[in-house]
Amino acid sequence: MERYIWSINGKKYEDEEEIRLTYGERVRFKFVNETMMTHPMHLHGMWSILDTGAEKWNPIKHVVSVSPGTTVYMETEVDAPGQWAFHCHLSYHAAAGMFRKIVVVGGPEETAQLGDVQ
Repeated sequence: MERYIWSINGKKYEDEEEIRLTYGERVRFKFVNETMMTHPMHLHGMWSILDTGAEKWNPIKHVVSVSPGTTVYMETEVDAPGQWAFHCHLSYHAAAGMFRKIVVVGGPEETAQLGDVQ
């Protein structure tokens, strides 16, 4: 196998900023795996909906497997405020840079606090 540089969007963790999402939005992730290894991708704190084309019957998962030479789409309902890890579940891939921090801004606590201000 060729030597690979493990990354997300072509950038290693230490070379890229966090991904910022807004509470309540639905986001779609596209994974393009041009390597010869499977990448089990995991977003902490939220469920992932694997787009298999089955619409309301698409499976809900914690880890989405991205097989070699494939493109996979997943959607996530952003429903957990805070900071979350997003990474390949192969620890040496994550350690080499296939990792991002997700920051979810907004949420029920923030809305409640804003509503309390007079």
